[in-house]
Amino acid sequence: MQDFQFKQFVVRQRLAAMKVGTDGTLLGAWAHCSGQRILDIGSGTGVVALMLAQRFAQAQIDAIEINLQAAEEAQKNFAASPWSNRLSLYAQGLQSFSASEGYDLIVSNPPFYPEAQFSKALNKDRRQARSSLSLGFEELLEHSLALLAPAGQLAIILPTAQALYFHELAQEAGLFLHRRCDFISRLGKAPKRLLLQWGQAPIEKPQQQEIIMRQGPPDYAYADSYRQLLTDFLIIF
Repeated sequence: MQDFQFKQFVVRQRLAAMKVGTDGTLLGAWAHCSGQRILDIGSGTGVVALMLAQRFAQAQIDAIEINLQAAEEAQKNFAASPWSNRLSLYAQGLQSFSASEGYDLIVSNPPFYPEAQFSKALNKDRRQARSSLSLGFEELLEHSLALLAPAGQLAIILPTAQALYFHELAQEAGLFLHRRCDFISRLGKAPKRLLLQWGQAPIEKPQQQEIIMRQGPPDYAYADSYRQLLTDFLIIF
């Protein structure tokens, strides 16, 4: 696949299995950081880290990626970007990663289960599903909590049902929802993805928003909310 051209940087993606897609670009444009230290878990080509580097000019961003081919491309993408001095790539898994200082924001666009498999497992036996399907989610939460600064936050994007399930696990782990965004692929449809961001202290009213990618017929044009979110990144806008 050809390299993906953004307005201010290019993502090389010839070797990585996971190419630039809607989920990553949504997370990179939406996640909010009030501090200066960011960690991108499972960075792939590095697209989310690059978008955050563009948005937060003072942030130092670490990215971890266990797949060596993807890590190689992410490193090249970082080096070729305008923010190479603020981006660091670690070719390793989350389990072995450690940091001397906590992060103000941790982001992840984690692997998820096929919707049919996830729904079937939950409907069959919720308790069994919790022990099998949530293993990866619980591990992500456990390590994220250990790496967060005291006021740090965690942001993810997942298919709707799995995002709600992840939210249950996050609450049980002591996190509190601060922001939620429902992503709708086309006007009139149910949310396809949820973007969620948690903090370690409760707030009175979490921020909620809705982003619609495309309007309905006749032309299915890009909706204003989607354009506004990604106008600084996608060359089609």
